[in-house]
Amino acid sequence: MVKQIGKEVKKQAVCTCNRCGHVMNAHHTVPAEDCLYVEKVWGYFSQKDGARHSWCLCEACYDELVSGFVIPVETGEVTEFV
Repeated sequence: MVKQIGKEVKKQAVCTCNRCGHVMNAHHTVPAEDCLYVEKVWGYFSQKDGARHSWCLCEACYDELVSGFVIPVETGEVTEFV
């Protein structure tokens, strides 16, 4: 719990970055920051047939990861959020 202007605000962990351990929180189930969540089910022709891997990155770790890409990430603008 966090005190905010004389009242307590409930904080919940939404995601923990697998790279740096940063805990991304939510206030009353509304995320306070965003993260990248990845889930991969490995199929045939891999060394991990049938394995499911999932992980999360905070925005700072995502930026550091993609900055090393040889082919840059494609970006665009979204004007409406659902």
